Amino acid sequence: MRAQFVMSEIGVGLRRNLTMTFAVIISVALSLALFGGSLLMSEQVSRMKGYWYDKANISIYLCNKQDAQEAGEAAAKAKESGATGVTVCGKGAVTDEQKKQIESELKQMSLVKSVAYESADEAYKHYQEQYGHTALASSITPDQMQESFRVKLKNPEKYKVVTSAFVGRDGIHTVDDQRQAIDDLFRILNYLNVAAIAIMLIMLIVALLLIVNTVRVSAFSRRRETGIMRLVGASSFYIQVPFIMEAAVAGLIGALFACAMLVSGQYFVIDHGVGLRDKIQLIDFMGWGSVLAKLPYVLFIGLLMPSMAAFIALRKYLKV
Repeated sequence: MRAQFVMSEIGVGLRRNLTMTFAVIISVALSLALFGGSLLMSEQVSRMKGYWYDKANISIYLCNKQDAQEAGEAAAKAKESGATGVTVCGKGAVTDEQKKQIESELKQMSLVKSVAYESADEAYKHYQEQYGHTALASSITPDQMQESFRVKLKNPEKYKVVTSAFVGRDGIHTVDDQRQAIDDLFRILNYLNVAAIAIMLIMLIVALLLIVNTVRVSAFSRRRETGIMRLVGASSFYIQVPFIMEAAVAGLIGALFACAMLVSGQYFVIDHGVGLRDKIQLIDFMGWGSVLAKLPYVLFIGLLMPSMAAFIALRKYLKV
């Protein structure tokens, strides 16, 4: 098979259906950009999970005198109304013995990586550093702050073991697991990723329909040439190759546009331009290695998907 003939037929086919070819390129580019974006989004969420889960701590807040006073008042009101139940900090502020017992038990747990104690004065200092500019900060005093233990786990997945062991104990006000708040954020990100995948699938279906329709129109417009080729003994593969290559070229151009969009997004949104990497330092954004690793997948699908669609359309439409 002469390559010059195939290339000339590809050029003729693309020029004859220029409008539909342009529509195929755009739809393929958008669908593959969403495909690459969904892959990057999934990797980014996994990367963020590993980054934040490693930083997530369990905070065990201890009862102070104000908590004990409020608990006593709540218990008195409950007694008057006939209500029953256990009041948090109902047995008074945490004692030194209780603090030693809690710390000792934490350090003995095999899944605990480290335990850090934070006094009320240290908690007040950290609060002022973070919220000192607010109106509420001026009314907060050190004795209102709670002492706490900051617990770091070897495996953050097992946070419930620590939570269940200390919730409701004497001297403990609350057990706060930062992972719960992080999980809510990741759940939203996963929903967004699913939405992007759904849109990508819709765009892929649209692109496939356009490719099939474009190939059929191209085959119909050249039915005389294909008929002559069949009469002179050309094989089915010889006749089909130009049409398949047309779809592959259009898909490849769309894939290149998709790659350009992904690279542009990394350059102008993450690294420069908008500069999210510098503005949102709390997020561990992916680097160029992750983006470049996805480009071969985009190019491969950009070639394979239109070629397979054209091959299937020709088997059904082009009687050779």
